[in-house]
Amino acid sequence: VSLAVEEGEIVAFVGPSGCGKTTLLSMAGCLLTPTSGRVSILGEDVGAMKQAQRAAFRLRHIGFVFQAYHLLAALNVRQNVEIALNLAGMAGSAAFERAEELLALFELDHRARSAPGTLSGGEQQRLAIARPLANRPDIILADEPTASLDSRAGHRVMELLRAAVEAGHARSMVVVTHDTRILGLAHRVLPMEDGQLAPGARPAQENRDACENGAPAPGQ
Repeated sequence: VSLAVEEGEIVAFVGPSGCGKTTLLSMAGCLLTPTSGRVSILGEDVGAMKQAQRAAFRLRHIGFVFQAYHLLAALNVRQNVEIALNLAGMAGSAAFERAEELLALFELDHRARSAPGTLSGGEQQRLAIARPLANRPDIILADEPTASLDSRAGHRVMELLRAAVEAGHARSMVVVTHDTRILGLAHRVLPMEDGQLAPGARPAQENRDACENGAPAPGQ
């Protein structure tokens, strides 16, 4: 796979199970290192980093959204966002205000003191997205973020994710999905087959201009 994801882009990878989507996402997220080739993020060769360096890089620059929400049941909704800020060195009123800002963005401000277990599925996923956005990561990596949601909730989650990128809460986003209902919200849809980009995918820089001019993503 050879591609570049530009600042401001939302790129969706689609394809059958086992085609390599999640492996690719894991390499982009510094969780796996490639056996050959190079993964460059912000000009850094992350594959060449030591494990501790990759962990520090993830904390500063990458946010993860998973199909499973991974919320902390012992903390309330606002605290689930604040803890991400605490880990990055922000505490006190600054962390509180940033958490409140994100909860308002994701329409959860009225549930700030609620336990995560009392939220609906859509609310839990919105919280699971607000948390990795707390530190304004350069990249959001989302693995099947709408798989457990109905069509209305799934579409709303993707609308909010796109709005977050456009508002500068993250610089770009890569999504792995089987959910064809949300593909219209991505700037690019890249099909994968057998560990490779399928014919017709637009991996290169010229796609940015095409998207800005209103050209549809491949397959749309």
